[in-house]
Amino acid sequence: MKRNQMPRQKSLVGPDIQNPFVHKMHFTFLDKLQVVLMSITIAPIRLILVILLLLMVWPIVTLAVAFRSEEDKTKPLSGWRTFAGRPLVVVGRMMFWLMGFVWVRTTNARAPASEAPLLVVAHHTSFFDILLFFTEFPLASPVSRLENAGVPLIGTLIEFSQPVLVKREDPNSRVNTIKEIQRRGQSGGQWPQIIIFPEGTCTNRTCLISFKQGAFYPGVPVQPVCVKYPNRLDTITWTWEGPGAFTQLWLTLCQFYTRIEIEYLPVYTPSEEEKADPKLFANNVRTLMAESLKCPVTDHTYDDCRLMTTAQKLKLPAHAGLVEFEKLHSKLGVNFDKMQDLLVKFKDIKGAVWRKGSANITFEEFSRYLLLPKSDALQQVFDLYDRDGSGTIDFREYVIGLSLISEPANNDETIQLAFQLFDTENKGHITPEELQHILTGAFNISDTDAERLFEEVDVTGDGKITIDEFKTYAEKKPEYAKVFITYQELKQQQEQQPLGRKECFSSDHSGEFDQWSMQGSSELATFHQRRKSSEGL
Repeated sequence: MKRNQMPRQKSLVGPDIQNPFVHKMHFTFLDKLQVVLMSITIAPIRLILVILLLLMVWPIVTLAVAFRSEEDKTKPLSGWRTFAGRPLVVVGRMMFWLMGFVWVRTTNARAPASEAPLLVVAHHTSFFDILLFFTEFPLASPVSRLENAGVPLIGTLIEFSQPVLVKREDPNSRVNTIKEIQRRGQSGGQWPQIIIFPEGTCTNRTCLISFKQGAFYPGVPVQPVCVKYPNRLDTITWTWEGPGAFTQLWLTLCQFYTRIEIEYLPVYTPSEEEKADPKLFANNVRTLMAESLKCPVTDHTYDDCRLMTTAQKLKLPAHAGLVEFEKLHSKLGVNFDKMQDLLVKFKDIKGAVWRKGSANITFEEFSRYLLLPKSDALQQVFDLYDRDGSGTIDFREYVIGLSLISEPANNDETIQLAFQLFDTENKGHITPEELQHILTGAFNISDTDAERLFEEVDVTGDGKITIDEFKTYAEKKPEYAKVFITYQELKQQQEQQPLGRKECFSSDHSGEFDQWSMQGSSELATFHQRRKSSEGL
């Protein structure tokens, strides 16, 4: 019998947008015909002309950034070095026109650096986003990946814009990036405006993911900028799952034209409360931009993309790693390293084979992983994990289930009571016969599975399980604690009912469990109260 689902807190309800990092394109016959014809006519000419323009402006830009000392690199460009700015903007506009960006519709005006030192831009969809701001003067300085500075031709243009470079996997680089943004943002307009894409990675524009707080630490006014690509065929989006960068570039060159809309929202001046809380500042700006973009918000972050990469390495579908990392981190305290470890464990439960399009754990796989036959107690624990009642457990549900259900149950008190249940003679260890005797009575486990389970727990191979080995295995598989707690609750409920429904329990060995129920009822009272309050999550 399937357990009724408990009401869940809205704070941990899954997002409306399940995967903002996937982009699938659907071509009609006419779309395909257009790509073929443009590929052998207009698109190659466009690409060649764009490259020629880059080659023309590259020597000028190279000269402007040459022969600077390390001290000069920490100061804004000045004097003769700034002369390349206007030619670069002219070339940028010509490049965009050649690539098909004929109509760039701009709403409202860009504020000067003295009024808004930072431009926060969303959606962040593609490499086209940053190139767009090379068409305006004065040039702004982007926050960019360190790897982008090494791209031929483009890297030199980025260097001229005096970017703030960040290496995303290096925590020290992130700290230094925030300090540099603070330094420039509080310079009183001496530096060019900084362009920041606070989402931190490209999405498919179906939502706004969590904003990183780097742009909001300085506590200075920012100007939100909304970028839209209102085209029937989306050849712009370049994200984690979908066509690659060159494919999107070529498909864009194959369009007759590509429309862009840029909306400059009013300068947002933070309150004293927002200055003291960058997260609040970031969330309020995101809400404002989401209203303008008419899209929902989610708590996905770049760390979700990293988990997607880990999932692929584990031979799981990439989307298995999507958990809304920021939400689970803030609500449950699960850091990225632990999340990666749990993803490996999730794969172990799932097994070597997954059905195409699904990486969820079934009840049968859950049962097989714990070496326990199907039972009401096991089903109830499985249903607690299965938050949406789908009959399977995805990785997000698994992380929440461990944090709110199994790990709280897996305390020293419960482990000690369970050990005493098996160690019937108080010898200080459990024998194979004792383990098999109890598990057969409680869960009708087979002799083979009982023997295999004993061998997994008995890491020393001396034919007995000590309390330390028992605790170590309980930490490895905390699901067992909740299963035993649930069994004890069901046993107590059964004893309070008239004779009748007994199919879930074996009567041959019920005495041992009766003794444990009476012994543990008082010790477990506090735990049950905690468990009931957490199930509502």
